[in-house]
Amino acid sequence: MEWLHDISYFFGGAFLGNAVPHLVSGMMGRPFQSPFAKPPGEGFSSSTVNVLWGFFNLAVGYVLVCRVGDFDLRSAEHIAVLGLGVLLLGLLTARRFGKFNGGNSPEAS
Repeated sequence: MEWLHDISYFFGGAFLGNAVPHLVSGMMGRPFQSPFAKPPGEGFSSSTVNVLWGFFNLAVGYVLVCRVGDFDLRSAEHIAVLGLGVLLLGLLTARRFGKFNGGNSPEAS
């Protein structure tokens, strides 16, 4: 059943990674894309919505990492799987939201 724990850690990493931009943007008082915007994922949501969405992602990430199996910070496998979840979600969202925030333009390189 170890592979089920690895899947949980991977998605936990994705949720934890997704919490960061929403919490940071919201706490800075800035709007940011969220699933609740119109159109979903493209329009901007208020800073309050982003803090709530970021906190939800943080809570789900916590449950998937800390409450499933025995996550060990000293285990290279556990850290690699969690880090892969953060990295892949980060790359996907960078490409997706870069087109709205100028991150995909040649001038941004």
